[in-house]
Amino acid sequence: MTRRVHDLRQHPVHLGLGATAQAQPPFTGMAWYADYARRVAADGSEGRLVSLHDFTDDWDSWEMHPAGDELVVCFSGEMTLIQETPDGAFHSETLVAGQYLINRAGVWHTASIPEAATALFITAGEGTENRPR
Repeated sequence: MTRRVHDLRQHPVHLGLGATAQAQPPFTGMAWYADYARRVAADGSEGRLVSLHDFTDDWDSWEMHPAGDELVVCFSGEMTLIQETPDGAFHSETLVAGQYLINRAGVWHTASIPEAATALFITAGEGTENRPR
């Protein structure tokens, strides 16, 4: 029998075309994302990655999702999301458990973690770009 229960921290989920949900192989680090992009390429910009991450340190990079918005939900702790809009303006918001923020398509974003935090991400990942913080 195929295992049906997964830990979202280890096995992100892809929401694809036709309202499908597919458990993904174990998350192994940043290189995992390139493999994920190849696996779900046929879904294009409509596909969404659902993942859960624990943080104890500030992010060391910025990221930007050109194909769609990203929902960030803080589940525990506290995190400050910092956004840089296409016109170069900066905006930051501190989230605590139960609060969310939307990173709009094309907005660069990073996070500062003043204490440990856990967050859920629903991401339009096609074409995601990264740069050092």
